[in-house]
Amino acid sequence: MSDSNNNDDTGLASAPAEVKLAVDLIMLFETNNIAPEVALAALQIVNTDLKRKLTKPC
Repeated sequence: MSDSNNNDDTGLASAPAEVKLAVDLIMLFETNNIAPEVALAALQIVNTDLKRKLTKPC
């Protein structure tokens, strides 16, 4: 998550970490003109990877 975002102005300063991350990701997608279909496909890959990491013993 980027500390360069001015989260105080948007009311995100006290938001949960997952909300801040979601806002950062949306901004990243929009700033880089990522098509929604591409963003969703990439997020599905990330979702699968993170779920696999949660089920693996360390």
